Amino acid sequence: MNNFDLFDFPPSPADNFLPFDGIVNDYGVIFAPDEADFLLNELLANIPWRHDEAMIGGKRIQTARQVAWYGDANFSYTYSGVSHIALPWNALLLQLKQRVESELAQVSPTQFNSCLLNLYQSGNEGMAWHSDDERELGKNTVIASLSFGATRKFAFKHKLSLEKREMWLKHGQLIVMRGTTQSYWQHAVMKSSKISEPRVNLTFRTIVGKEKAA
Repeated sequence: MNNFDLFDFPPSPADNFLPFDGIVNDYGVIFAPDEADFLLNELLANIPWRHDEAMIGGKRIQTARQVAWYGDANFSYTYSGVSHIALPWNALLLQLKQRVESELAQVSPTQFNSCLLNLYQSGNEGMAWHSDDERELGKNTVIASLSFGATRKFAFKHKLSLEKREMWLKHGQLIVMRGTTQSYWQHAVMKSSKISEPRVNLTFRTIVGKEKAA
């Protein structure tokens, strides 16, 4: 059962957060506080977190943010110039995947075959402007983003008009990016020195073709 403050009604997932050229549906907080706390602690303790890598200016650098990549098979996913090989699902991630898929069934049934997890230890760690438009994801992909931990500002910027939209992602909140969102918009997790608590973000995705590693 969702937990909302008095007069703080959950958004309708049918509403579009973006003004044009894409669709972002906000499903609100889908876990009760105690359940969200338990899930955050389990993810922090039991995921094999490692620092991400990226190719910038021809050099491989290590990010402050930590990641983990899971999927139906050991297929690869290349972003920021670096390839990653999926780990097999664990029971907790499969449970969360099924919960997210059941929420999406209200609007448009979607089945995911992978999940990229991000760990931000504090507000000093964020994610720069980017689009999830890698070829492995196909065109007009659906990405479900589930947040646990510290409330963080999540921003969108149109690639042509530079118009921006911002939202605060809370503990246990689910949003879904659909349609042409990745083609026309970039998104970012904004940094803040005022935030000292960790945040874990799970982005459920569908890798097309399931490119297996050798």
